[in-house]
Amino acid sequence: MIDIVVTGNKDTRSGFGEGLLELAKTNKDVVALCADLIGSLKMDAFKAEAPERFFQMGIAEANMIGMAAGMTVGGKIPFTGTFAVFSTGRVYDQIRQSVAYSKKNVKICASHAGVTLGEDGATHQILEDIGMMKMLPNMTVVVPCDFNQTKQATIAIAAYEGPVYLRFGRPVMPIFIKEDADFVIGKADVLIEGTDCTIIACGHLVWKSIEAARILEAQGISVELINMHTIKPLDVQAVLKSITKTKCVVTAEEHMINGGLGDSIAQVLIQNLLVPQEYVGVNDTFGESGNPMELMTKFGIDTQNVVDAVLKVIKRK
Repeated sequence: MIDIVVTGNKDTRSGFGEGLLELAKTNKDVVALCADLIGSLKMDAFKAEAPERFFQMGIAEANMIGMAAGMTVGGKIPFTGTFAVFSTGRVYDQIRQSVAYSKKNVKICASHAGVTLGEDGATHQILEDIGMMKMLPNMTVVVPCDFNQTKQATIAIAAYEGPVYLRFGRPVMPIFIKEDADFVIGKADVLIEGTDCTIIACGHLVWKSIEAARILEAQGISVELINMHTIKPLDVQAVLKSITKTKCVVTAEEHMINGGLGDSIAQVLIQNLLVPQEYVGVNDTFGESGNPMELMTKFGIDTQNVVDAVLKVIKRK
């Protein structure tokens, strides 16, 4: 019996906002920089609590990253905030040269990632950012799954030395991680234990995988679900422990199949354990404008896609 309790519904960006507010109250070294999207990033509360540590940078994302890198020299812990497409694609050179190369303690916080940005369309629905950021030396990549975990991750990365990319989203989704759960960077969470197939998911696809696990349970199929909230450094031990038991794996992510979580798992398997793997992700295409949940269905990253992938990979064992 799958024992996961939903305690409410809220967007993950609000979890970031609450985590940042907590840091405003508890860590005087934390500063926040925003590229003209205070409301969208839920940074209002930090600004109200600590206005002297909040910097409105305007639509100047490259300058924001450069200033954040400079602030670390004085011992500050800067959190930058804008949409994921602007947090990465627009400022990749500045991140590479000014942050990652010199291991600056900048926390790059990116909202509205993936197709669930919805109506703003393909130009804003970045699906390549996990791959871009995980390829940078010294960069840590964190993709929490719900409101509570995003709040926990926001607080945790402030105490973590080095560059971090924190990715979260816009849509309201179920809250199922306990409010007092421990969040450890680089340590995966096993949400469901099973024997027939491993599902490894991140972000919004964790909830979709929980829904899929319940459907599969009704069909007599036992899945093990791993919430891989840290893409880099990857919890290789958790991956191998689970897949050694189940002998197959499905990876699920709101990201391009190329370069994302699935590819990280495939690299582990090709070096250690040759078993079948199926990917649930966006397949080499841009998004489009539309309702977020309808877009997840159209681009193959919905609950039924996870179910179908599990059934397919089990047949390949």
